[in-house]
Amino acid sequence: MSSQGFKDLIAYKKAYKVAMEIFEESKSFPKEETYSLTSQIRRSSRSVCANFAEGYRKRLYQKHFISKLTDCDGECAETMVHLDFAKDCGYMKEKKHKEIVEEYLQIGKLLGSMMNNPEKFGSKKPTKRLPTVTAN
Repeated sequence: MSSQGFKDLIAYKKAYKVAMEIFEESKSFPKEETYSLTSQIRRSSRSVCANFAEGYRKRLYQKHFISKLTDCDGECAETMVHLDFAKDCGYMKEKKHKEIVEEYLQIGKLLGSMMNNPEKFGSKKPTKRLPTVTAN
């Protein structure tokens, strides 16, 4: 495994690949969408990868790991909404929209599996907290 481990994981590879597809597709969006839909769809698709990388580096702390994977899943959902707008506004062909959405659904399943099995990725269960002593 590489020193950045997360880059070897299928979920990351898929997320990165589809973010690059979105970048290429969004190049043809109208100029008036530059600071709205184009920017938003690029940021949310890239955020899946960025949150994944950050979460992987925090994987020793299970709650942090799962929290970042949850953020990834949320960014996937946000990106799918932007994809719907791109298709319905006529900026993206139905076939390409369907392909990319299907990729995000698969990524969501992979993220769900990771959240349900964090120990497979080196995450440790939280240790029990010691009781706190309070002054009377």
